[in-house]
Amino acid sequence: MPHVRLQKILSTLAIRLALACMILPVSGGVAETSKTRPHIFLTGKLLVAQPDMSDPRFQEAVIFLARHDETGAFGLIVNRPLGAVAYATIVKNMGADPARIKGKSTLFYGGPIDPERGFILHSNDYPHSPLIPVNDRYSITISTDIILALANGSGPKNSIFAIGYAGWREGQLEQEIERNDWVIAPTNEKVLFDQKFETKWKRAYNLRFINI
Repeated sequence: MPHVRLQKILSTLAIRLALACMILPVSGGVAETSKTRPHIFLTGKLLVAQPDMSDPRFQEAVIFLARHDETGAFGLIVNRPLGAVAYATIVKNMGADPARIKGKSTLFYGGPIDPERGFILHSNDYPHSPLIPVNDRYSITISTDIILALANGSGPKNSIFAIGYAGWREGQLEQEIERNDWVIAPTNEKVLFDQKFETKWKRAYNLRFINI
């Protein structure tokens, strides 16, 4: 996604962030669904693209799977930064007062679906109910309050601000894994949240042999 789209995205982000409804995974492509139930769900794991991934949208992608169950899967790409955006700009576009708001946030491309919807993937040290609780370590929140908290320094210790998401219909992710499009790795705090974006795919891929 080109950087020139940042202003357009920010101009609609207030509306998208205010939509406090559960996201149902919807595929960006066409695939047959499988009637076979997966033996294990991968919520909280990393989905890492194989080196020969044919889909250009996901080449060298590292995806945090925030939800995976019998209905499908939902995740955020965590290694595609779009650029730094001032918190004051984000707050202003949400219709709040940007006065005394300092600092910047790295905006990530979370996936090809609904590219103007915002998601905050964060550690569970934020004292408000998340929209999507992932596990005992991470959650996803979609609200103006968490943006303001991050801007004034009272937000969660670790977070990723992403726009768009990756989604799969029932059985679709299982088919892609069987087709050898992806490998699975355990979530690693540094891979998930550090700023060494250019090495995230390699580090995550090297974790694939660890027992999960």
